[in-house]
Amino acid sequence: MADLQDELHTTAEVGELDLDHPERLSGFEPHAAEAEAGAETGAGPGPGGGSEPAADPLTRAHALLAEHPVADGYSGLPWALRRLSWYDLELGESAVDTDVPRLREGHVGALFWALHLPGGLVGERAVGATLEQLDLVKTVVAAHPEGLRMAHSAAQVTDARNCGRVAVLLGPAGAAALDDSLGILRALHALGLRVLTLSGASWAGENGLTRFGEEVVRELNRLGVLADLSGASDATVRRALTISKAPVLCTRSAARALRPHPANLPDDVLVELGATQGLCLVPLTAEQTGPTVRDVADHLDHVRELAGPGCVGLSGTYDSGAAHPQDLSDASGYPRLVAELLGRGWSEADLALLTWGNVQRVLRTADFTSRAARQRREPSTARIADLDG
Repeated sequence: MADLQDELHTTAEVGELDLDHPERLSGFEPHAAEAEAGAETGAGPGPGGGSEPAADPLTRAHALLAEHPVADGYSGLPWALRRLSWYDLELGESAVDTDVPRLREGHVGALFWALHLPGGLVGERAVGATLEQLDLVKTVVAAHPEGLRMAHSAAQVTDARNCGRVAVLLGPAGAAALDDSLGILRALHALGLRVLTLSGASWAGENGLTRFGEEVVRELNRLGVLADLSGASDATVRRALTISKAPVLCTRSAARALRPHPANLPDDVLVELGATQGLCLVPLTAEQTGPTVRDVADHLDHVRELAGPGCVGLSGTYDSGAAHPQDLSDASGYPRLVAELLGRGWSEADLALLTWGNVQRVLRTADFTSRAARQRREPSTARIADLDG
């Protein structure tokens, strides 16, 4: 990314991306030194100049999340709703893991709704099914205007939050939805797609990206669509990190050193992800992170240590069919996870990045990179037959 941004004139938006001052990414301002010292010691000013005990971690977690809500990196809700003949997400829906009351209880301010499909759909069938999923998301959001609002950018996400709505972003979609066509990619982007998963395609396999796969990544950068590398081969991940001018996402990846799941990332990739300012969204699933809140927190600690506090986020992965850790069974559980992290000594600044600021930073950077790339690059007309034979 550096070679692109160094050639551009400095703007106010670039200043917002200053990772030397990560608190600026979410609007979070650190307390004064005296307040920080009080928080560390558990003491604060009380009536008459005395002191009183600090609030318990769960109370502090709720207070922090009220200011810095969760931007959840993956929800399987669209496909889960297809099997229901009737539902009301604003009133509450027990047949799924996610509804507006539980989103509010968990202080979720934004979430990515996946357009992933069951395995086996390819070609025109995959394109058609993805369009149906996309249409369903827009229909569901329009039917719940008091709780949900569509968003396509960091600014719209913030606007939705300021209006008391949960922002819904479209994606990730599966690579099969493109049917190996960059024109279809542009059409999906025009309909609102913001994340594409680079796995499950012939151009993103065990040996890495083909020439057409690299062209897909360049076109994603030009459009402002984020590349999702969860589930991709290590070779594909490394090549995408090298050629992408925008940050990449791993929407459902934890630490392979702690749990050897194929979608989890090895330590060297986590370090490289941090160096390129990508974002690892740690899933709350028993299979990938473990059966307890402490297990999830261990992964968050590990990713933060290797990639940095500016490169770790949260992915509920609710309504995806996965089993979840105890006390994190649905979207209302985030305060319990944040309370665990507070008990481990996470600063409020790092937690503000984890829950909200890092996703906002990645969305802003993707938009910034897209505007710059469009000045240099016309829409690609490359075809897989021409590049890959």
